[in-house]
Amino acid sequence: MASTFFVPTVDITPYVTNGTAAERASVAEALDQACRQVGFIQIVGHGVDSAAVAGLASAMDDFFALSLDDKKKYVLPPSKNRGYSPPKSESLSYSLGVDPVTRMNDFFEAFNVGTSAAEYPEANLSTDDYAENLWPEVADYEARVSAYFDEAARVAQTLIRIFEDALKVEPGYLEGLTDHSIDVLRMNNYALPEGDIELGAELTGMGEHTDFGIVTVLWADQVEGLQVLDSDGVWHDVSPADDAFLINLGDVSARLTNDQWSSTLHRVKPPIVNGTIKRRRSAAFFHDGNADAVVGPLPHFVAEGDEPHYDPVTVKEHIVAKLSGSRAGKKNVSAVREAARVNAAAQ
Repeated sequence: MASTFFVPTVDITPYVTNGTAAERASVAEALDQACRQVGFIQIVGHGVDSAAVAGLASAMDDFFALSLDDKKKYVLPPSKNRGYSPPKSESLSYSLGVDPVTRMNDFFEAFNVGTSAAEYPEANLSTDDYAENLWPEVADYEARVSAYFDEAARVAQTLIRIFEDALKVEPGYLEGLTDHSIDVLRMNNYALPEGDIELGAELTGMGEHTDFGIVTVLWADQVEGLQVLDSDGVWHDVSPADDAFLINLGDVSARLTNDQWSSTLHRVKPPIVNGTIKRRRSAAFFHDGNADAVVGPLPHFVAEGDEPHYDPVTVKEHIVAKLSGSRAGKKNVSAVREAARVNAAAQ
């Protein structure tokens, strides 16, 4: 009989307020267990000001309230991973090499901002990997979003320090993989005007996928829709707790730990009441790691005599393959392990 599924809650206050070594060790151990068992965690004690969250939510509301024609002015080439993504222009399951029912059927709309090459002047980075942002002409939008972006980045960097302790690597090891990290904030909107979309069997809020990088910091409305896949191949509903952020691991963490930490598959199903899609917003801050960082299983996560699950790859190479699936519609044939899990669950 399968065990009851739940998302653990971890209070990271000792790392935010410089707690004692014993307090930090307790947090690292709790996080390690959650990463091994679920890969999704509710974190509290993060220290994020509620005003920053409210500012983000209002900025999202102001932008997504624009007409579709106005929002489409901010569409950029898929490779840039910036700007506006209209409804049904993506299919996240393609990033796993899994065919959706229809080719590009994810009905969410999104707006992406992220770190640019100019923010790391000494690193001589390419704008191909660290694109400039395109800010919409909405009053105070950039200021409101940037204030939250900085808070989410601080939380992600705090988690990196906890990960170093949990993974038992030397201090600074993961910071060395993230000192010019590809960071992207993706703001998602799942509410569309009535009549703009058919409520058919092919409708998907956001297709099943894993996140690409090291860790994701997720703010979301407490509205049903988000589901995660457990180790038994069963999908479960997940919603953020009061004053908590949902944290989930990405593929880079799974690679570093040879799958001992879980890059958990998740999706968003559309909550529909009386034929109407309910309003749901989310904002995912992706802390992916340096584009040129080479990642593969850490030696102490591969048992003697065993073959590692993954060959070393740069963060850039991995992300390009995933984005070519989700945003350009080219199936990612390298995600063999993830695709097998999705297909097994579908049976």
